[in-house]
Amino acid sequence: MMRSRFLIAALFSLFAASLAFAADKPHIILVMADDQGWGDMAYNGHPKLVTPHFDRAAATGIRFDRFYAAAPVCSPTRASVLTGRNPNRMGVYQWGYPIRTQEHTLAEILKEAGYTTGHFGKWHLGSVRNTSRSKPGAHGFDRWVSAPNFYENGATLSDEGTAVTFSGKESSFIAVDAALDWMREALEGDAPVFAVIWFGSPHGPHIAAEEDAAHYADEKEAEREFLGEITGMDRAYGKLRAGLEALGIRDDTLLWYCSDNGALPKVGSTGGFRGNKGKVYEGGLLVPSILEWPGRFPEHRIVEARGNTFDIFPTVLEAAGIEPPGEHVLDGESLLPLIRGTSDERTRPMGFWHTSKRGIGTPSEEWMQDLKKAQGEGRDLPPDERVAAAMALPDPPETVDSLQGHAAWIDGHWKLHRIVNRKSGAITWELYDLARDPHEERDLHDSEKERVTSMQADLENWLDSVVGSLNGAEYH
Repeated sequence: MMRSRFLIAALFSLFAASLAFAADKPHIILVMADDQGWGDMAYNGHPKLVTPHFDRAAATGIRFDRFYAAAPVCSPTRASVLTGRNPNRMGVYQWGYPIRTQEHTLAEILKEAGYTTGHFGKWHLGSVRNTSRSKPGAHGFDRWVSAPNFYENGATLSDEGTAVTFSGKESSFIAVDAALDWMREALEGDAPVFAVIWFGSPHGPHIAAEEDAAHYADEKEAEREFLGEITGMDRAYGKLRAGLEALGIRDDTLLWYCSDNGALPKVGSTGGFRGNKGKVYEGGLLVPSILEWPGRFPEHRIVEARGNTFDIFPTVLEAAGIEPPGEHVLDGESLLPLIRGTSDERTRPMGFWHTSKRGIGTPSEEWMQDLKKAQGEGRDLPPDERVAAAMALPDPPETVDSLQGHAAWIDGHWKLHRIVNRKSGAITWELYDLARDPHEERDLHDSEKERVTSMQADLENWLDSVVGSLNGAEYH
């Protein structure tokens, strides 16, 4: 009898400890669009867009008005979210490059801390085949339904290595529905959930669902389909928010939305900022960003200080009470002081570097149909050779000169550009005061020589640090 009481007490203690663990650590959901610019939101002044769910989140949650993608194209920014590092540190120079296995991902760290983890939607950080070392499951995700790249309505995705076609589904709902199905099951246990939901929209080609395109019936086809895809994302985001409410976890969930790079040329909106996707000017980097955590931050706040996608990693870890690993250089910092309102400026400068490397083509639906056909014949397929080869350390090692490209350094409100001419190797410098000139129209390089000299030294030291990481200095 005595032993039974001790056993019951021990079980109760374990149960209480698990409840305390779950209460201390929020559920975490990161959602990302594909090619949605800063101005591609009704709440940021777009005159035509219908985005009621995004607008409501921006009006009640934490709205970041100067939030940057770590790179002006997709795969590098996604790598920055999972590592807190500039993507060139791990060789994710451009679209299609895989994330290295030596990196510490957010999913791996949270999983080790007791979270159950899932990835849903666009991956674009390697292969989604079971034979790959760069699949989501190799980077800490327990559950994954993932596409190699952007994906369209009715697309075929990899369900933990098995090709599955989601006929009749709007693309953003493919990811949200899979994530909610997983969460319903995962929440039957005691572990908090970490979900990454990465949409394939509004990347081209633009093919909106009929009900979303109907909002823009009077527009030309290209604009109608593009805007319709964003409204489709908005509907899916609304379903996700409602789903969290139905699951009873909305107050205890840190839900963070942003995009992976600035606006598309022609159809997208930068909100008036210079440049667009692929450019290191503000229009290629600034993206919409909204954070909701009602149980911790119930009051609406607009954060005007600058944030970055590589800040997501340290912010999430601090929110979960977890120290980041110490052996890898981080470029990000926790934004919780800005979110709380205890600080109104970030403490660290931000570096950007869009190298001259070419991207790796990753035709998602084509690759997934090839996999589906092979699996129907009882075979599996190896990962793409270029993707697999890109996981190796550079041989010979890279240098700042070999990578060339366009780099920039933001310190406070000042932004210094370092632009290398691909043919001649000549370097051009530009300096802008973003406080007075947010659209980067007046180059102050000649009139601010002391500031330029100081910022040049900081930027060049940072570039050297990035190349050191790229060549494996932090790997053991």
